[in-house]
Amino acid sequence: MGLLALTAEELRERDARYAKTLQHVILGSNIIREIGVERRRQDEKWGEQNHPDGTSGEWETHANYFRRSADAAAKDGKLTWLHILIEEVYEAFAEVDPARLRVELIQVAAVAAAWAEAIDRRQVKSGG
Repeated sequence: MGLLALTAEELRERDARYAKTLQHVILGSNIIREIGVERRRQDEKWGEQNHPDGTSGEWETHANYFRRSADAAAKDGKLTWLHILIEEVYEAFAEVDPARLRVELIQVAAVAAAWAEAIDRRQVKSGG
């Protein structure tokens, strides 16, 4: 469908989607840059780190607790970033398979980045 075939409402909706995508890219790129700076700082301070994972199935009970807690908070309309992040962290703690642990850790990082983006959006909206 060409632009001429779009209604005014369809054009407004498309423009709103593009604006949201652009905002996400800008905020996300700032977060990714800041994470890179922090990782370089850590490497400079501590050097390359190669610790054991330390995860185990013993954390599964905690992971289940925080999963249920997040689900209940969501159901009650009281879900917070804390609920989401702690659930992801404990899911990572409970994972023993290295490939699946890596996936969980990426999810932890993504939730932490999304939380930081939300803080940035609040500051923009409040003029701070």
